[in-house]
Amino acid sequence: MLKADLHIHSSYSNDGEYSVNHIVRLGVAREMNVLSVTDHNNVGGIKEAIELCQELDVSFIPGIEIDCNFKGMDLHLLGYQIDWKNDDFKELEIRVNKAHLATFPQMIENLSKTGIDIDVNEVVEKSDGKPPTGELFAEVLLGNRKYQTIEQLSPYRAGGSRSDMPFINFYLDYFAQGKPAYVPVEYMPYTEAIDLIRSHGGIPIVAHPGLNFRGKEEWVSELLDQGAEGLEVFNNYHDSHQMNYFARIVTEQELLMTCGSDFHGKNKPLINMGNFMFNEIYEEYLIRCIRKLLQ
Repeated sequence: MLKADLHIHSSYSNDGEYSVNHIVRLGVAREMNVLSVTDHNNVGGIKEAIELCQELDVSFIPGIEIDCNFKGMDLHLLGYQIDWKNDDFKELEIRVNKAHLATFPQMIENLSKTGIDIDVNEVVEKSDGKPPTGELFAEVLLGNRKYQTIEQLSPYRAGGSRSDMPFINFYLDYFAQGKPAYVPVEYMPYTEAIDLIRSHGGIPIVAHPGLNFRGKEEWVSELLDQGAEGLEVFNNYHDSHQMNYFARIVTEQELLMTCGSDFHGKNKPLINMGNFMFNEIYEEYLIRCIRKLLQ
């Protein structure tokens, strides 16, 4: 049986926890056959991942997850089999990091307006040179006793209603698009991200469309018309209706179907490598798609 996870984040992502070495060896321990490290706007871990997978006899697909914008909505676009050595991807990393850093003062201000004040220096120190994320804010707030009197944080503490994955839940409640502390980031347009991937030999796949476009799932038809070659159908965010809806679209149009956990480590502790929602009736089709990506 083919066991694959094509959506994994290492510490090269600003919200990833584990090293590439740890991730690949964890994949081997879980008897994974195919892995892809898809860091946010970053290809820094691909060389090490390729070498380790060759050493440990695991198939590897070079990947990236690019932040972009479609109709005013933030969107994630996966790119597989890209020419990761090309300088354009290093320039992408620099550009996105700069854009994220520019939002930091407004993130602090917006969060303060909700009644949550945080020490800027603590966030900067904790970020260790990476652009601060909403999850990092939560880690600082929940890890320091001086913030324990802030009532808004009680749902994220042990036993609270949002304590199952406190860091990502705090991000989703405060910093996600449309939430009170959200600050827009100037990401490239979706079509530009498509062009970037394709111009460097890659295959563009829309990541977890049901998460980004919940209630607007029909938008995926436009995404496919504008250049995506498939959808990440199986993940930890789609409900069964979404999963089957997206599966029908790609199979009817003979497009690519992918699967991925979106593993990050501590920010998403309930998400484990190789585990995601799946419908076995599409297993044969999925295997064919993965083999195509491996070519």
